[in-house]
Amino acid sequence: MNHAGSSEVHTNRTMHRNIREDRIYIDGNTARKLQTVPVRRDRKQNDEIKRQQVRRRVKSSPMNFGYIFFMMIAMLGVCVVLIGYVELQADITNRINHISQLERQLNELRLENDETYTKIMSGVDLEEIKRIAINELGMKYAKEGQVITYSGAGSDYVRQYKEIPDSK
Repeated sequence: MNHAGSSEVHTNRTMHRNIREDRIYIDGNTARKLQTVPVRRDRKQNDEIKRQQVRRRVKSSPMNFGYIFFMMIAMLGVCVVLIGYVELQADITNRINHISQLERQLNELRLENDETYTKIMSGVDLEEIKRIAINELGMKYAKEGQVITYSGAGSDYVRQYKEIPDSK
């Protein structure tokens, strides 16, 4: 192992940390540059370098009027979109609540309708209706040939082109 200040030379250069002494030492055959001498320039070169640095700073600085205006327009656009999104979400939520309320009402009305139908049908005596229709009103069952069947052919109504024949 090679400690700082040792004269031993190795072909591989590696850096090691001594844990006990907390010092860094280098194994290798090349010397480090401890300090570099600054390069002296004349005044014209320094002025030109400063001007270039100022130009770079101005170009890299995004805080000019056009950039600020663009960012304000972009932020305004984002705000409008977000407000529209929140309004749409609220509208959808309201519509879902309204639909569920209407579905509850529909189910209640169906239940009430079914109960009323059951009450009506339980109070009807079909044999009594048949007796009254035949005996008191003189109705008879239809004979063969008296029943005329009409087909709707997909339409909700039937057009009548002739008078329906009398069944007398």
